[in-house]
Amino acid sequence: MSEVRIAAEPRTEFGKGASRRARRAGKVPAVLYGHGTEPRHLNLPGHELMLALKTPNVLIRLEGLDKDNLALPKSVQRDAIKGFLEHIDLLVVSKGEKVEVEISVNLTGEVKAPGVLNQELVTVTVEAEATNIPTGVDFDIEGLEIGANPTAGDLKLPTGATLVTDPETIVLTVSAPRVEEEPETSTEAAGAAEEAAAE
Repeated sequence: MSEVRIAAEPRTEFGKGASRRARRAGKVPAVLYGHGTEPRHLNLPGHELMLALKTPNVLIRLEGLDKDNLALPKSVQRDAIKGFLEHIDLLVVSKGEKVEVEISVNLTGEVKAPGVLNQELVTVTVEAEATNIPTGVDFDIEGLEIGANPTAGDLKLPTGATLVTDPETIVLTVSAPRVEEEPETSTEAAGAAEEAAAE
């Protein structure tokens, strides 16, 4: 499980103007909450935070805080057009504590020809220890035939992770290839087109 150290500083100014000033200075406004404590407002360095968030479910060790300084990103807001970080919510976590997170479903292998694979579920929600969150779950699809539709309950989760997603949720389907309908080439169709043109 990845842990990244990031320097945090308390945020004393609030409102849109203060947030804009923070972003201009390369910082991202953040709120740290959880464990029954009052939410704490922070500014985090934008570049380091963006690099950290490239790892799914990354644990962030907030440097400069006296306590409750291990956190998990829960909600990230980005600018819809430019994609830069606008705000982040962080959840306080501690070693041994269980948290709910989404992890990716990674398919390996090939389905049996001529089956066509449709992945319905790209992530599943699991409960895992905050300091031992799996990065994803692999699912072998080698040789699956047309008509196969394995469910979330068929996934072999890493040790220590428990499935929260409904086990009946379909992960993928293997369907027959679609046959394109032949276009009309009959003389009737041609005749109808000529009549329509003559009107």
